[in-house]
Amino acid sequence: MSGVIGPTSDVSLPREEPNESEISNAAMKTTKKVTSSRRSFFTFRHLNVLAVAILLSAGGMVSAEDIAFVLFSVFYIYFLSKVAFPPTSSRSEPPVFGEKNTILGIYVLVAAVIGLLLPIAYILEGIFEGEKDEIKAAAPHVFLLASQVFMEGLSFSGEFSLPIRVFVPVFYNSKRIFTIVEWLRSEITKGAGVEYGGRSAWRLDVGRGLAVANMGFWCFNLFGFLLPVFLPKAFKIYYHSISKIKD
Repeated sequence: MSGVIGPTSDVSLPREEPNESEISNAAMKTTKKVTSSRRSFFTFRHLNVLAVAILLSAGGMVSAEDIAFVLFSVFYIYFLSKVAFPPTSSRSEPPVFGEKNTILGIYVLVAAVIGLLLPIAYILEGIFEGEKDEIKAAAPHVFLLASQVFMEGLSFSGEFSLPIRVFVPVFYNSKRIFTIVEWLRSEITKGAGVEYGGRSAWRLDVGRGLAVANMGFWCFNLFGFLLPVFLPKAFKIYYHSISKIKD
């Protein structure tokens, strides 16, 4: 999950009317700032999640269908950007929820902990214990969420409009619901007729808890935040920008 949060600033009118050279210099600085922000989408965080996605796929823990889904999403956002939702201008659209939103920041942090950090730790612990098959069901969700974070960084590169930025989390969240259902089903049926002792029993409880937590959180994220709140606000900003250009 991700919110569209971009830079905003208060603009005050100068007491004296600036001359043409001052306007030109200010415009050049603004252009450089916008261009720089557009080219800095490959952050350390995005490279980390890309590494996670590559390692999971290389380790044989991700199906070919999930890999194909990610590759398809790359081509599809470019297709939508050209055909349906082209950028309204050379400048980025205004942020949907403002530059600094404490509640949204906490929400994103919780999403990262529940969706990425804890499942990654769960998968790594299973690999170190030599029980790769026991934690394999959690890998597709982690792979798709890591790919989603990377794709969100790509959508903020400046070449894409606000609806494309909305499309990425909605598209991936919808897909991950099905992988979480499979993860939860695997965790529930895993202990049927099998006695777990010591470390395996602990892993079984943790796996079930993580699967249930992710199912609840990401269902709420899709049906309680992205579709009813994030999507309408983003489209309102986008079409308002189009109407201003036409006027």
